[in-house]
Amino acid sequence: MQKMRSRWFAIGVHLGLWYVFYLAVTHLGGKTPQFRIAESGTIPALNPVPVAKMDSLFGADQLPQAQTNMVNPFFTKYFVPAPSPQPPVPTTRKIEVTYQGFYEAGDDMKHAVVKVGGDFVVASIGAPIATNLFVADATLQNLMLTNLTAQTNLLLLNAKKEIEIPIK
Repeated sequence: MQKMRSRWFAIGVHLGLWYVFYLAVTHLGGKTPQFRIAESGTIPALNPVPVAKMDSLFGADQLPQAQTNMVNPFFTKYFVPAPSPQPPVPTTRKIEVTYQGFYEAGDDMKHAVVKVGGDFVVASIGAPIATNLFVADATLQNLMLTNLTAQTNLLLLNAKKEIEIPIK
């Protein structure tokens, strides 16, 4: 490694490159080859290409008739996803019900005030407030609703609750 860094090695490489440059400039004493035009050993064709007969090769009567209403051979339904099944038709819907309180006049039955969706409904005990949804009992703090299958829902005063009812 130390020899590669010496001054004498650098001078020797420098002189060697100048010598190669000198030899390249003086052509190294060589001569260029003598090129000449060679004679062809084959005889040219006497008959030219029969161009007049080419019209009949590419005429419209030689081409196959295009059938435009045929199915494209490159069309495939392999990559088309199967149609998704239609969702079942819903049989129920959800409504928001809020118990607002009740009132009672004299010996009359209790009447519950219920907000169903955006409408206020006043119903006595046992009366329907929505499809298949009836008032079972009303107190100061809560309202009990029931349906035909005896399922009950308990609503607190001024608290919204979502209830699922059948569609008419």
